[in-house]
Amino acid sequence: MPRPRRKGAEEVKTLERGLSVLQALAELKEAGLSPLAERTGLTKSTLYRLLQTLVRHGFVEEERGVYRVGPKAFVVGQVYPRQNLLLAVRPEMEALAAETGESVNLAVPAGREALYLDQAEGARLVRLFTAPGSRAPLHATGVGKVLLAFRGIPEGLSLVPYTPFTLTRLEDLKRELETVRRKGYALDNEERELGVRCVAAPVFGPGGEVVAALSLSAPASRLSLEEAHRLAPRVVEAARKASLRLGFVPAL
Repeated sequence: MPRPRRKGAEEVKTLERGLSVLQALAELKEAGLSPLAERTGLTKSTLYRLLQTLVRHGFVEEERGVYRVGPKAFVVGQVYPRQNLLLAVRPEMEALAAETGESVNLAVPAGREALYLDQAEGARLVRLFTAPGSRAPLHATGVGKVLLAFRGIPEGLSLVPYTPFTLTRLEDLKRELETVRRKGYALDNEERELGVRCVAAPVFGPGGEVVAALSLSAPASRLSLEEAHRLAPRVVEAARKASLRLGFVPAL
């Protein structure tokens, strides 16, 4: 019969190796087998088996032989700071949704995408629903543009066209992000989905870094471009109040 203690020790060793792989990916951002093997000290065959297990469970993502930390690891790793973020932002989301009648969302960066954490539903008869836990492209959404403008463009970002209005040229996107930084808010002008517009603003953390984006979304038939620009200061103000709750201290 196998000895339970030995089996348990092997399982702990495998777990330790898996955690070391995740730590290496967190440090490298993304990497192929060779850099990961060099960083972890594991053989490529062992490393590959561990990576495939992590990919199956959503802790790692793989694209053309390049690995990066997956959404499951992000969600697990962010449990504590995420609770602080939700507590700080939720009151402002609810106030904005009540005032405008439109849906208000909170999103954070997750690799080359934005991850929605929370939504305050508006009271309008026709309203938009974005499920917490769903993800969105950075270049084609208001929250994504905010994150790109204030956190930088990740290497290898794919500018996939979702609608005829999606920005698919890097030069156009960079010009748009300059406008976002100057105005302090971003618009999604039917760029992710036809018939949907949104306006988004950055949420700053204690160190002055942008940790999330807050957005107001509505059908384009109700939220014209003019109305989106008119509501933008209110969205920016809600994000600013949430930032202050998080401990952000604006520069004098």
